Amino acid sequence: MLAILLSAALQGIEALPVHVEVNHGESGDFKLILVGLPDAAVKESDDRVFSALANSGYGLLRTRTTINLAPGDLRKEGPFYDLPIALGILVATGQIAAPDIGDYLIAGELSLSGATRPVRGALALARLAR
Repeated sequence: MLAILLSAALQGIEALPVHVEVNHGESGDFKLILVGLPDAAVKESDDRVFSALANSGYGLLRTRTTINLAPGDLRKEGPFYDLPIALGILVATGQIAAPDIGDYLIAGELSLSGATRPVRGALALARLAR
């Protein structure tokens, strides 16, 4: 199943839209594939996201999950994508129903416990979201 959420990338003081596409349930061994020009902090998000989901009581279905951060030519930096990736996984696996989730801009870092942490650029994100 596919879930598409809206997030953002900061370029200076401007926020640019980024679509977080989560495709879950492909055949094959358990594997998380993150594509779309992510930096090291974004690539590390899978450990934070899976720990946050497990510690929040959600089940993890052990199949192949592909996460695309689009557009692919825009550099993605920082922990902005933890929360949209986690929500995308929950929607794609059917653990939560959120038919309008693509109508909201979502950004946030997750702790291992599942608590959200703030991200920089709130004003630019709010400007993009309106």
